[in-house]
Amino acid sequence: IMADNGDEEYRIQQGDYVVLKRGDIFKAVQIVPKKKIIFEKQWFFLDNAVGNLYSTTFEISSGGILQPQKLKETGNPSGEAGTDNRNIVDDGKSQKLTRDDIETLKEQGLKGQEIIQQLIENSSTFRDKTEYAQDKYIKKKKKKYENTVTILKPSCRILAMMYHGREPGKICHLRYDTLAQMLTLANIHAHSKVLVFETCAGLVLGSIMERMGGYGSVIQMYPGGGPVRAGVESFGFPAHFHDTLHEFPICHVNALLAGELDTTAKDPTAGKDRLFQQPLQDVYSNSLWHEPVTLSPPTSSESSSSAFFQVWLLSIAQERKVKLEEKRKKLAAAAALLEGRNADGLVIASRFHPCPVLMTLLKFLAPSRPFVVYSQYKETLIECYTKLKEQGGTVNLRLSDTWLRHYQVLPNRTHPVLLMSGGGGYLLSGTTVAMDQSKPAASQRSEEPAPKRQKVKDTEG
Repeated sequence: IMADNGDEEYRIQQGDYVVLKRGDIFKAVQIVPKKKIIFEKQWFFLDNAVGNLYSTTFEISSGGILQPQKLKETGNPSGEAGTDNRNIVDDGKSQKLTRDDIETLKEQGLKGQEIIQQLIENSSTFRDKTEYAQDKYIKKKKKKYENTVTILKPSCRILAMMYHGREPGKICHLRYDTLAQMLTLANIHAHSKVLVFETCAGLVLGSIMERMGGYGSVIQMYPGGGPVRAGVESFGFPAHFHDTLHEFPICHVNALLAGELDTTAKDPTAGKDRLFQQPLQDVYSNSLWHEPVTLSPPTSSESSSSAFFQVWLLSIAQERKVKLEEKRKKLAAAAALLEGRNADGLVIASRFHPCPVLMTLLKFLAPSRPFVVYSQYKETLIECYTKLKEQGGTVNLRLSDTWLRHYQVLPNRTHPVLLMSGGGGYLLSGTTVAMDQSKPAASQRSEEPAPKRQKVKDTEG
């Protein structure tokens, strides 16, 4: 109702990040004037979508022009249906229209729904099919002949489904239901301070920012030369959301904890710590650190070329100086947030071994705060669980995996979908507690009462 009253928030606008949907396939794009989009073997322009409501389905007409779809009822013209399918033989001879006939219909400008209607009318077995089989037939033909695309507003759920369906390797095979549990277990909410270490293309980071609503602080701990945030862009957050986002290189964590971090250094990325770089698979063994590039000047006998090269070098040096200063300021701002060691939550989801990262970053959490670690493999989380139990300082440790199954819910034909996801990864969650520093961790564990031990000895004797 608000959208119909002219609320721009619900309408597609120039420059918006949107998600295209066709069937179960998704693709994230930005609305750019006169930019050709290729999606599911179809090409089109998104210019005509501007001004329409989100979740509108468009037909792709000639020239790649989008037109809002006008819904027409496609079904059995006579309304007849058979009682069962026992006499129907799929020999390919029931359809009178040939491939050439269908191509001719397309050339005449017939839309997908009209072609489907022609296929129904020229099928000799359609009326003998049961009502359910007829619906299935129509659905199958719609998927093949209807040139439609739905434009959705990006959200955590839609983008998680998009990545999991198209590029699961980029997000460490993190399934959308597992991501939802992570956000709940970590108690993500507005006005909180959250630490994030992820190598999921920015999907986990963007999901946390979306739930915080632009209030609070998110500190992304990153490996390598810089943070990866490709997925965050797809959310299309307003500018003020990015003011809550901070970044801190994981290689400087030990220096910060020891009070030796120099935030006034010219190059804040100097010094590299390999502690947090234990890949879970050999496929990820390539170096993530960017080594400095040495530029060698081109040889030239002309003084003009030499002067031009000197100007070019000066401009590069100036640009590098500006970037390093920006990086230094960001480092100092993130360090100031971390130094209080009063973060409200910790989320880890990466392709690296989580144990050294978890044991170090837990030191930045305030007592009675939640943390959650995702891993594609349970063995790494079992190691984390064991070390946390030995060290102490955490309670309510829980290692879990989830089973997800989709159901088709239709009249008289509700049943589980035959194909389903094999696994959604594993989660380790818990809560920090304040430790009594006067006692060692080993002495804090409860020991068995002496009488009980004596009783066991007597029995054995």
